[in-house]
Amino acid sequence: MDSTPTSLLDLLSNNIILGTTAPYLPVAGILALSATCKDLRSLILTTPDAFRHVDLSFKQSAIIDPSPIDSGGISWRAERMDEALTEDDFYAGPLRGIFSTLQKQHALVNIKTLILDGLTVPADVVREIIAEDRFNVKILSIREAKQLNERKLQQVLRYAVRPTRPEGTPKLRALYVFGPRDAPLRAAPEPKASGWSSLRAGVMSSEGAQIGAEWNQRSSAALSSSLAQPDDKWYRTSGRVLRQPTSDWPGTLQDCQGIIAFDAVLCRGPKHDVTKTRSEDYLKPAIATVALGPKGCECCGSCPEGAAIFGKSDDTCFPLLTPPPLHASTVRAAQFPTPLSTHSDGMSTIPPLILRCEDCLRGRWCERCNKWWCEACYEEPISRDHLRTEMQQLELREDLQRHGWDYIEGEKRGRPVKVYSKLCIESCLVSEMWPIVDGMWG
Repeated sequence: MDSTPTSLLDLLSNNIILGTTAPYLPVAGILALSATCKDLRSLILTTPDAFRHVDLSFKQSAIIDPSPIDSGGISWRAERMDEALTEDDFYAGPLRGIFSTLQKQHALVNIKTLILDGLTVPADVVREIIAEDRFNVKILSIREAKQLNERKLQQVLRYAVRPTRPEGTPKLRALYVFGPRDAPLRAAPEPKASGWSSLRAGVMSSEGAQIGAEWNQRSSAALSSSLAQPDDKWYRTSGRVLRQPTSDWPGTLQDCQGIIAFDAVLCRGPKHDVTKTRSEDYLKPAIATVALGPKGCECCGSCPEGAAIFGKSDDTCFPLLTPPPLHASTVRAAQFPTPLSTHSDGMSTIPPLILRCEDCLRGRWCERCNKWWCEACYEEPISRDHLRTEMQQLELREDLQRHGWDYIEGEKRGRPVKVYSKLCIESCLVSEMWPIVDGMWG
């Protein structure tokens, strides 16, 4: 019977183990491991899954402080600086250097998911990732990227999805750009030195032991962070989940529909459909920034456009969810939500998805409790279209005190008002106005 203990090489020779472990590790750690011996180097550099998921967001050398160029101290700045060097070329220097190193290691072509959150990422770098054959990136994340010209990025994306593009392009299928970057992993605290640890210091100071310790620490931190992740905010009654993007983005998302998915989707409210609304009520395309939850309208429990059901509705109805998937590089894996309920038989249920833009919800949505009323169930009183003066606000408070909380101008005309000053009349306006009225009337 062979009593030789299982080595690290034996473990990593199992593609499942290597493919499952590698996404939790920094690129520098994987390259350092490959440098320890020829067998490990051959194994890691010939296994595509070793570099399938690469997260460079912690790479401080890829962040450029926009201070004067001649401050010195950074090696790549030693390159020729002349009039031919554009601003994008300057800021793209660190990332291009990293990509060059990975290409020399024959690893660049194997990257399917690339995380560049918070780094200095000019639009030209994104263009190279999308257009150049040396890249095979399927999922790209550039949230909170620095020096990123959004208008130029939109041009890059629109060109990539043009009707005359070559067959099979673009390779990029998913782009994270709108949401905030994921919280950094918490590193496990280093144990304090003791007599026993001092005795072991000689062994633990070796390069192999240090790499193994780093793997253990990052894997533990990644697991803890994964377990602590909240459920998908898009599927809950979360209210605003995105800041309002610039006005040019909806058109870009329209052009990319069915080709490149984003961590945001277009609002499907009926006012954006010219065939379902009057011309004076029509709203131009907009990105949905408000998550209304699975409950639906307070009256009918649904919505005119129909809630999106994962697995049944078109994929374009669903945003990419965070964090980007670790063990797959497909749009479906990036869109797959965490089930929010479990039946007694053990079967999990994915709730319906209802998202709207704020223009669709104006006067229909309570920003405090997130109750809302759809177009079919509630028509806003005409007077709600005008801003009230301070005197009108005072009159409203007096009416509320004298006649009760249901006495609102719209009710005088047979139209009960549901939302006033972005708060629902039934509950939130009461709690907001009562201290004011109580103080006025002593």
